[in-house]
Amino acid sequence: MAGETGGEPRAWLAVDETAAAFISRSLSSRPTIILPPPLHRAPLRPGNVVEISGPSNSGKSHLLLMAAVQCILPKEWEGIYFGGLGKSVMYLDLDCRFDVLRLARILRNRIAEGSAHLRNGDFEKDGTKDEFQCSLQNMLFSDCMQRFLYVRCYNSSEFTAALKTLQSQSRSEVLGLGIYFVMIDSIGAFYWIDRASQPVGENKGKSLQSITETVIHEIRKFLQLQPALVLVTKAPIYADGTTTANDFNRGSSKYVMEDSTVLRYSRLEEERSLSFREYMPSIWQSFVTHRINLQEAEVPSVHENEVLSTYTSEWMQPSLKTKEKFSIVDDGVILAQ
Repeated sequence: MAGETGGEPRAWLAVDETAAAFISRSLSSRPTIILPPPLHRAPLRPGNVVEISGPSNSGKSHLLLMAAVQCILPKEWEGIYFGGLGKSVMYLDLDCRFDVLRLARILRNRIAEGSAHLRNGDFEKDGTKDEFQCSLQNMLFSDCMQRFLYVRCYNSSEFTAALKTLQSQSRSEVLGLGIYFVMIDSIGAFYWIDRASQPVGENKGKSLQSITETVIHEIRKFLQLQPALVLVTKAPIYADGTTTANDFNRGSSKYVMEDSTVLRYSRLEEERSLSFREYMPSIWQSFVTHRINLQEAEVPSVHENEVLSTYTSEWMQPSLKTKEKFSIVDDGVILAQ
């Protein structure tokens, strides 16, 4: 944190202040981060590790992209208020399913929304107002995308190597701004690969434990150099034969029904009936500071005469004891009333 003030560590510590004053000053240097719904309920600060868990197609990656856009957008640009953070994001793609077109669509929609009032402005340029607005939006889009850093990893070795590069990246600072969000999608992507690669007779938990310890160690080293918010997605693994959501998409005659809607929600009920077990080592569980669980709701919602899939979110840590329903659209997320 001394690096944030540009001074020496000893100079940053004032020996004549009270503990309350020190805590207040420390928190002010790490302001609360407000993320788009449904991540907005819990107060988050740099240094927190947020785990977003849920089955496939529950909106985990979409929430990451929305948070990334919130980070790379500036608070204000050319006199236009966008409400972003204007800082850099490091996105570590372990699932290898990152969709850059979806990121671009969300970002362009946010830019268009913020600059919509320009259509009624009194701009006298060489071209038309629409051309001026388009040029302005393209400039901002390019500026924002330069703050989005993407890394694709195919195994745990590449993942840990990418985490090591975070430290050198934080020293060089992207465009003069350090990495503020670190995103991992998803943390359990290599679970079965790592287990299968174990030598016969060796304790499988030992190697998985060591890999997780290395991952946590590298993240902590980075956070010591550059306070950042860590957002991690995690897909569940089910017990009793390790059945997952993909097992319901194999056309089994057990689930063949005439009504496709009934089939869809029958699959959801069957999936939820399976027992869920935590597969990440205990050291990871204690490392996470915040947890939010996502699920696909049984009943869809209707927005502007369009039927949308509905999801539920519930903060498990801290426990807010409330569930929110939301739907995903191109503009972001719509909270259900």
